[in-house]
Amino acid sequence: MKRKIIEINQEKCNGCGLCVNACHEGALQMVNGKAVLIGDEYCDGLGDCLPECPTDAINIIEREAAEFDVELVQERQKALQELESVQSVKLEAKPEPSPCGCPGTRAQTIQKAVNTPKTTTVTVDEERPSQLRQWPIQLNLVNPNASYLQEADLLIAADCTAFAYASFHEKFMKDRITMIGCPKLDDNNYYTEKIAQMIKINNPRSIKLIRMEVPCCGGMVRAVKDAMLKAGIVVPYSEVTVSANGEIINQVGC
Repeated sequence: MKRKIIEINQEKCNGCGLCVNACHEGALQMVNGKAVLIGDEYCDGLGDCLPECPTDAINIIEREAAEFDVELVQERQKALQELESVQSVKLEAKPEPSPCGCPGTRAQTIQKAVNTPKTTTVTVDEERPSQLRQWPIQLNLVNPNASYLQEADLLIAADCTAFAYASFHEKFMKDRITMIGCPKLDDNNYYTEKIAQMIKINNPRSIKLIRMEVPCCGGMVRAVKDAMLKAGIVVPYSEVTVSANGEIINQVGC
């Protein structure tokens, strides 16, 4: 039968996942960092997902499609609810990370020096200007075709670094396009694909990568370097490692 149904432009989709949450029928899911329609039978064609898409990647079209199946949708909704319940129970029962586990998950109290020199004056109410030059900053949400990426100096940072290093804005963000992500919690293969696409399209002048000292941050380094290999373009690259104590402990490149 011919009816209205959604269509997703995979080139425009930035993988934010907002449409998946907006679809009450559970007709959408993320596959390899992109939103996809799992089956015509699950889509009612009303387009609740359209207003949530920040890149206008979703449209309603009319084509030959299987009839909307309410019973099938109800079964999927029940399965998704059960899965969410199981994940919630697992999360509540999750034990504290073992000391021999990943250092990136180990709880630490950051000790700060208490003997501040008398010549140092700290004014709490003094506002420093933000150096952020674009939005969004989450790597998962940045559109590779965004005009601000063209021939830009890119800053790609593990998101913990801005909290660990006090002068992050002035030292690293100034005059750069900033993108952040978590190499432990996000899909590094997706990062590689996306950064490679950015490099091919925009020919960036340089890439500066900021990471934490923990081993899991190596995933961000690999993603950027693999992206350059995949794009076949070597971009001037520099790397800074920040300690949990807020100090720069290593610098590579300019």
